[in-house]
Amino acid sequence: MTATQASAPQDLVPAGDALVQIRRVRKSFGAHQVLRDISLAVPAGTVTVLLGPSGSGKSTLLRCVNHLETIDGGRIIVDGDLIGYRQAGNRIHEMTPRQIAKQRANIGMVFQKFNLFPHLTALENIVEAPVGVAKRARGASRARALELLDRVGLADFANHYPAQLSGGQQQRVAIARALAMDPKLMLFDEPTSALDPELVGDVLDVMRELANDGMTMIVVTHEIGFARGVADQVAFMDGGVVVEVGPPGEVLDNPQRQRTRNFLESVK
Repeated sequence: MTATQASAPQDLVPAGDALVQIRRVRKSFGAHQVLRDISLAVPAGTVTVLLGPSGSGKSTLLRCVNHLETIDGGRIIVDGDLIGYRQAGNRIHEMTPRQIAKQRANIGMVFQKFNLFPHLTALENIVEAPVGVAKRARGASRARALELLDRVGLADFANHYPAQLSGGQQQRVAIARALAMDPKLMLFDEPTSALDPELVGDVLDVMRELANDGMTMIVVTHEIGFARGVADQVAFMDGGVVVEVGPPGEVLDNPQRQRTRNFLESVK
């Protein structure tokens, strides 16, 4: 969508206090339409969990929010900024890589794979972006990184390399690295799916603390207990559409759609 007619009415998703507004977003890979007119609002300071079977479009939607994937139609707005594009009249044009990188600095993302630099220590991995991308002072960035390592329970592992850390510890370093840029929004793409079961709890505990601190989060996960206990809203996706969305007590315990009920039965 490098230049196209404006296609999303501005009142599709009420603004309110929504930090994230996803408006009629469409995305295809070749002939396969992955996202079909997705609309969703995420209020500031809340947690939205995306549930659904593999291939339902959850991860693609998350990647579109920080423009790791371009969209074919619609709008994604974060804190009032149109993500990835600028509008001129009734046409929009993709931003330059530098402009996109500036927007992305406000959106932290944690992936299934930890993506840590293997040749850098935990501390150095966290310091890298604030110094190299945001051009912050190294001393202040190092002090902040040590605070974040303490926050995720890894104060004693600052000088360990990724190969010396468990998967759960690496994922907590990855969370600290994302937080080091002081993002307005955190995106989590199945952050516990690559972990051994006994390591999942520590990562989820860090995410719960972030939620308690008021971090706005969108989380793709199959951890139903986390969704029930932490989410403010749950969106169930299937076939590239949001089938059902609402408070976790409604979507998880009293789903209105048969597709939602079938999925929840399969993950019990």
